[in-house]
Amino acid sequence: MAVKPLEDRILIKPTEKETQTASGIFLPETASEKPMQGAVVATGPGKLLEGGQRAKPAVKKGDMVMFGKYSGTEIEIKGKTHLIVRESELLGLING
Repeated sequence: MAVKPLEDRILIKPTEKETQTASGIFLPETASEKPMQGAVVATGPGKLLEGGQRAKPAVKKGDMVMFGKYSGTEIEIKGKTHLIVRESELLGLING
């Protein structure tokens, strides 16, 4: 199943939750934070502007992005959790 976002929406595959701290302590499911970053899987064509033009998305497939903790809508694709967010809900790009 392929999902193509519409308008200014972005499909993101969130990074995996951390299950162990840097010092080696294992975290229970209830203590781990929801991931707030992920990789862009697909983008919509962009927001439709007045006059019929489209604003090109600022991100592209493969970019690593940050988003708010409660942003977007979670969906499941081939057994993996993905997130669909509006471009305006993205907080920033992660470099390197």
